[in-house]
Amino acid sequence: MTNLLWLQGGACSGNTMSFLNAEEPSACDLVTDFGFNILWHPSLGLELGDNLKQLLSNVVSGAIQLDVFVFEGTVVLGPNNSGRMNMFAGRPMKDWVQDLAGVAQFTVALGDCATWGGIPATEPNPTQSVGLQFLKRQRGGFLGAGYRSKAGLPVINVPGCPCHPDWVTQVLVAVATGRAGDLALDDVQRPSTFFSTFTQTGCTRNMHFAYKVSATQFAQRNGCLFYDLGCRGPMTHSPCNRILWNRQSSKTRAGMPCIGCTEPEFPHHDLKVGTVFKTQTVMGVPVDLPEGVDKKKYVVHSAKAKDSAPKWVEHDIFVV
Repeated sequence: MTNLLWLQGGACSGNTMSFLNAEEPSACDLVTDFGFNILWHPSLGLELGDNLKQLLSNVVSGAIQLDVFVFEGTVVLGPNNSGRMNMFAGRPMKDWVQDLAGVAQFTVALGDCATWGGIPATEPNPTQSVGLQFLKRQRGGFLGAGYRSKAGLPVINVPGCPCHPDWVTQVLVAVATGRAGDLALDDVQRPSTFFSTFTQTGCTRNMHFAYKVSATQFAQRNGCLFYDLGCRGPMTHSPCNRILWNRQSSKTRAGMPCIGCTEPEFPHHDLKVGTVFKTQTVMGVPVDLPEGVDKKKYVVHSAKAKDSAPKWVEHDIFVV
C-alpha cells in the first residue's frame, strides 16, 4: 500500500480537476489496481477540523508513513514571510509543507504554481508566492536547492496550467511500483518521459509552419499559430500533441496557440500588455525562435519557404 497525501496552496484547483479526469490510469485505478491509500485530498478527504489536524500531526510524527506528498498551488510566504495569507489546519500552509516534505519518501509538485510559482509569482507577486523548489527558472524555491526527499530525489516537477491528468497518474504509478528511480529528470526536474520533446511534435499544423503559412485568428482551421498569434509550441517541452487531451485534441488542434505553460518562464513576458496571443518580433523576426535555430538562417529559410509554398498548403486540413 502506498500512502499519498495531497495538499493545495495558492491555487485554482485546476490540477485537481484535471487529475480527476485521468484515464490511463484513472484516479480510481490508482486505488483499486495500484494500491494507493489516499490519506487526504482537498476534494476527496473526509476529515475536517481537529480530526484533520490530528491526521496531519500523525503523518509528521511518523505514526503514519507518508510515501508520496503531492502539492498543488504556490507556497504563499506573505505577508512578510509569515505565511498567514494561506492558513490551513491552524497553521500557515507553508509550515505544513515544510514538515510533510521532510518526512515524505517522494515529493511531487503538480502544475505551474507548485513547480515554479506560475501566475501568482508574476511581478509584483503581492502574496510572495514561490514554487516548491523553483521560483521561475531560479533553483531554490521554498524547500531550497538542496532539498531531497527520503528516497533521495529532489521535488518531481509535473508542470502545466493545468498538467495533463495522465502525466500525473503515470508518474504516481512509477512511484507505487518501485520504478521512481527510473524517472530521469531534466534540468528543471521534469520527467523526461513527458518533457523531452516539444509541443510542436505531432502538431497537425507543422506543414503550415514549414511553409510559413500563418493563421491570423483563433479557431482558424489552417495556418500556423506561431508567426502571428504567439504560439510557443516550437519552444515548449510537452507531449500535448502526442498524448492528446480527452484522447482527441490539443490547443493547437483546436486553433488556439500554445501558451508555453510547462516552462518555468510561464506566463511569458509577465503578461505585459500586447504580449499575450501576439508574436513578439523585431524587424519581422520573432524574438523567441525554436531551440537551436539561428536568426540569420531563419530569415533566409522563411523567405524561401513562403515563396515555395504550394497552393494546397492553404486548404482546410480538417475533413469532417
